[in-house]
Amino acid sequence: MANFLRLTGLVFAASLLVSCATSPNTSATAKVAPDRFRKVRTTAYSHNEGSGSKNAIGRRLSGAGIKSAASDWSRYPLGTRFRIAGTNDEYVIDDYGGALVGTNTIDLYKPSMLEMRRWGVRHIDIEVLRWGSENESLRVLRPRKSTRLARRMIASLESKKSL
Repeated sequence: MANFLRLTGLVFAASLLVSCATSPNTSATAKVAPDRFRKVRTTAYSHNEGSGSKNAIGRRLSGAGIKSAASDWSRYPLGTRFRIAGTNDEYVIDDYGGALVGTNTIDLYKPSMLEMRRWGVRHIDIEVLRWGSENESLRVLRPRKSTRLARRMIASLESKKSL
């Protein structure tokens, strides 16, 4: 009987050690996930829509390599780089648009109207590779404060700074 109790105790202790050693560390992943991985609504735009071939900082829109994207800069600041999950498609926020302010939508630049229409509206997962700069966003937007669109983004960015 004493051997049976000892054996039972050893089995219990071994199973306890094994379960502790194999339990996943969820707290480490939970801290990273909200900032790096996001589900966002995406649309597409093209220079053929009449918005021109330059982004908000005066450079040519890019449809190759690191591609151009537009957003509300108070949500995704100028310079934010991200990858569409499951692909190698990398984008940088270098533009903004009126329909994006106040939304969690990112507008992806497509070099043709056909590609733009094919994209349509999609809810996708993105991985933020590097967050852009709110200060740089404000630097570009402040000279444009005469437009309602810029004023809304400026107000939102400045309210974040006062928190």
